[in-house]
Amino acid sequence: MSRKSPLRRAVLPAVAAVVATAVLLQVPPTAADAAPGPGALTGLDLGAANRRAPVAGLYDWSKAGYRGGAALPGSGEVNPNATCQVTAAELASQYNVKPDDGADDTNGIQAAIDGIKSACSPSGSYTKLSTITFPAGRFDVTHEIHVDADYLILRGAGKDATKFVYKPDANTLYDTLTPDGSDWDEDGMTSGAGKGGWLWPGRGLFRVQSRGVHTSYASDYAAAPANRKDIFEGTINVHWKAGVKLRGKPGDTAFAARTGDKVAHLASSGALTALAAGNLVNIRAANSLKFYEQQQATPTTFPLLNMHMRQQIFTIAALDTSARTITLDKPLEYDVPVNSTSDGSAPIDGATYDSKAAPLVDPVLGVGFENLGFTQDMPGLNPAEANNNYGNMAPAAEMHGIVFKWAANSWVRGVRAEMTGSHPIVTEEAKNLQIVDNELNGSWNKGKGGNGYFRGSRVWDSLYAGNTSTLLRHFTFQWSAAGNVVIGNSFDSDLNLHGGWERNNLFELNTVKVSYAHRSGNCRANCGEEGGGGPDDSNWFPIWWGAGKKAVKWSGASGYRNVFFNNAMTKQVADNGPYNDFYADRRRVYSFGWDGTAYKHLDIGGTPIADWAKNEQRDYTGGHGVDATKTDAASSLFLKSVDGTPPSSPASQSPTTTTPTTTTPQTPSACLNATFTRKSVWDSGYGAGFTVTNTCSAAVGSWAVEFDLPAGTIITGSWSSVLTRTGQHYRFGNATHNGSVKPGGTATFGFNAAGQGLPVACSIAGTKCGGTE
Repeated sequence: MSRKSPLRRAVLPAVAAVVATAVLLQVPPTAADAAPGPGALTGLDLGAANRRAPVAGLYDWSKAGYRGGAALPGSGEVNPNATCQVTAAELASQYNVKPDDGADDTNGIQAAIDGIKSACSPSGSYTKLSTITFPAGRFDVTHEIHVDADYLILRGAGKDATKFVYKPDANTLYDTLTPDGSDWDEDGMTSGAGKGGWLWPGRGLFRVQSRGVHTSYASDYAAAPANRKDIFEGTINVHWKAGVKLRGKPGDTAFAARTGDKVAHLASSGALTALAAGNLVNIRAANSLKFYEQQQATPTTFPLLNMHMRQQIFTIAALDTSARTITLDKPLEYDVPVNSTSDGSAPIDGATYDSKAAPLVDPVLGVGFENLGFTQDMPGLNPAEANNNYGNMAPAAEMHGIVFKWAANSWVRGVRAEMTGSHPIVTEEAKNLQIVDNELNGSWNKGKGGNGYFRGSRVWDSLYAGNTSTLLRHFTFQWSAAGNVVIGNSFDSDLNLHGGWERNNLFELNTVKVSYAHRSGNCRANCGEEGGGGPDDSNWFPIWWGAGKKAVKWSGASGYRNVFFNNAMTKQVADNGPYNDFYADRRRVYSFGWDGTAYKHLDIGGTPIADWAKNEQRDYTGGHGVDATKTDAASSLFLKSVDGTPPSSPASQSPTTTTPTTTTPQTPSACLNATFTRKSVWDSGYGAGFTVTNTCSAAVGSWAVEFDLPAGTIITGSWSSVLTRTGQHYRFGNATHNGSVKPGGTATFGFNAAGQGLPVACSIAGTKCGGTE
């Protein structure tokens, strides 16, 4: 291809040298220097007041996270009723839950939750939250704990102090595996009318989900053995029981609603009991042949399926029982045909499949996990054998950490997960979650069937910030996930758009550092992909995108306008090789699956790619599926400030396609001063910033701060500056938007460091820097 690629970043040594000098890499150029990963941006101000107004041409992310931008609860939101506050002493005396006693604590913890659910949840609220407080020590768990009490916080004494050790018992381990023994077999786990697929995404340590059983399954539930009963739990929410079919809208009878509509038209029959104003509803659009064709998914070797690939949870703003319509709280992001053939498509597999308005009959609301740790104990297995092993070491033990299903307005903060069975945190139909300042490390199973992800599936309007993820398979959005923000995280795996029409998600200010060892073929046993098939021979790069023809086998193509901005993304493409930038222009807004106005599948010369593998480094800008026509001078598209300093000027708050004007800088004089402040500290490093102050009587047009770092400390990412490095000497020149400093004015920039060494021999225009701690 003749176009210069902003996404194809330097894999050949000669090209790497050019990029290192022309683009100024944000990470050290050698694998030896780059070994430790940076910390995440913990402690970001995520409050509503620090959120930017929607940027022209982009999605409105301002309502992402807990309760649409509300601060996570503090002591003022706790229920004053002592009955609703289970202390460590009460856990021991009333429920026999004691740390470090070697006894099974599962039933006692469950009893405490059930007590809150009965006595406190009915009268609870987001400002009357119950708590169960765990002391420091080890708690032993043998089967899934159901956290289905609304408005409840499970709080430990610290992520390194309170640890839940999960050792799944015989009724929790999967007793039905696929014929080759590589994965649990959800379709083979049957009981009565139920099958294991209803458990999806699988069992976990904590499950935030209703246990309500639909009346039609009551007898099956009663007759089911202990290791099958959970198949039926939550069935009051399933769309085939609770969902209401749809009818055509006036003047457009093939569709119940169109993109941008807030009103959905319900069929003339079907109970409206759960469709009340203020309740949650999932609008589920049936797949159709034309929808698959829109994804460039045909022809494909994988079967097209009758399912709801396009869906989203909304709050019902109004219900008109006479007209049989519901009004949603926000516009639809996809068309909703009445069924799979109403748009003029031929039937898929000879059947017509209905779209649905599926109420969440019993959602779980307001559940928080705070300041605790958990791990899955697997006697006989060595955690070191799981490092960069993308296979399943114990398929029967593919248990998750925290599962959110049919849940909303909940959170996880200050949690450390070590070696979970599969996903440490996973969602399946959840809304307005806030997953912040957590550490997720390792999984026993990262292979066939799609295990070991930090996974957001069918998740909407949620916020993932300040998390550190190591030795997992992917960070993933999948299955129509939309409106989510991923900011300030540290990953050693890819940002993965796994497929299923996920859209309008924002990834910014993340550090993504992908080693050569992180690849599908690095696997010892039970290898392969979700949906079946063996490992491929490609590398995993910092971004993964679901191409239609390939992604059909598990969900379908990735959707539109997934935005990447101001991330530090590097990839090592050879063993012991350098880490090179995946893209270097951190002020450019990259919108995947978008041509500036509508969905666009990624293509090569007009031919849609059939698979992302081995096409990762191509240039898809210029009308080939990645819209890169916008830039933004601010550090964040989501937040006004990321380091406690004021945001950049109002003019920089809107994207621009113009070339910045060049001003002739005045020579900085000795009256420029630079003040250092360390803003946050974590185990492996810290985040810091400088304030440049102009004490001169005239404006200056440029500046540069220089300093050395002690051996063992390196800078791993920076913002609002242009960074160059020679050994341990660093130079930060101004960015285009903050070079001019008025008399008495200031400019700021920041960086993250791996290691605890602080700047020495700091100077600006020949003058020694100031500093605070």
